[in-house]
Amino acid sequence: MAYPLLQDRAMKNTICLFDLDGTLCREEQVVLPEMHILLSQLRQQCAIGYVSGGPISKQQRQLSNNSVPVTSLFDFCFAENGVTAFRMGLRLPGTSLIEWIGEPHYKAFVTWVQRYIADSDLPSKRGSFVELRNGNMNVSPIGQLANYDEMDEFERYDRVHGIRSTMIEALERQFANLELQYAIGGQTCFDAFPVGWDKTYCLRHIEAEKQRSGITYNQIHFFGDKILKGQDDFELYEDRRTIGHVVVSLEDTMKQLRDLVDL
Repeated sequence: MAYPLLQDRAMKNTICLFDLDGTLCREEQVVLPEMHILLSQLRQQCAIGYVSGGPISKQQRQLSNNSVPVTSLFDFCFAENGVTAFRMGLRLPGTSLIEWIGEPHYKAFVTWVQRYIADSDLPSKRGSFVELRNGNMNVSPIGQLANYDEMDEFERYDRVHGIRSTMIEALERQFANLELQYAIGGQTCFDAFPVGWDKTYCLRHIEAEKQRSGITYNQIHFFGDKILKGQDDFELYEDRRTIGHVVVSLEDTMKQLRDLVDL
């Protein structure tokens, strides 16, 4: 489908940004066709983008398919909070966490995490527990290979026992010298990243659009579900530059979009 140029859209000074899991789809699942249709209709009116802590490969799997690049479905794609970013299908300049933190500090972090999890009594443990990304280190106490039922079980367990919040507190004490920030996201994991590399990182790319195309986005709508302090949507939801919309499900996202824009 063809879309008007950014500067030719009816709401050219407006952009809608979306969290992925819990906002556009269920945790780790694919985006439904009706959501894609709504986003396509919205894209005719204003710019759209997503902001996720995960890598671009995860978004390709959830938002698209093997034959359609996910970067063609949105005007702006902000993987790893925008540390890996695409505009109109083209990659923007980025950076790397491993260069920032250094290999010795990274190895110390991973070793500590693995020992901590090894000594923890959890409902299950499945596969890799730390995933290194360009913009963050993703930690899953039960492992990246947990299935949906195991993820649901851990989420219930975590609500009662505070596994992730307690582990974050211990990491903050152990690695206080690294100036890392932590954010709980999804059902089973949390991210560790340099201070300032939260989801507000993507706004530097949005603000740079004034130099690229002359567009100033003075209406930045952000839709997310994890908006409490310590959760991964909090900073972008609360930022003075954005208009935050808290959602409770993908159906709620669609309803709020229809209320916001006549679609």
